Amino acid sequence: MAKYILEGAGSINWMAIFALVTFFFVFTMSVVLVFRKNKKDLDRLKNLPLEDDE
Repeated sequence: MAKYILEGAGSINWMAIFALVTFFFVFTMSVVLVFRKNKKDLDRLKNLPLEDDE
């Protein structure tokens, strides 16, 4: 079914579709990794700009 939809759309640049699929894959993986991150680590990173190294 998807094949017929793509054929009906006319001239489709397959490199653009590959780039779009790659973008969504990378974006989805980054969101998954952020939500799986440990809360303790995120709190430590959140407070880094406020800490004095001196």
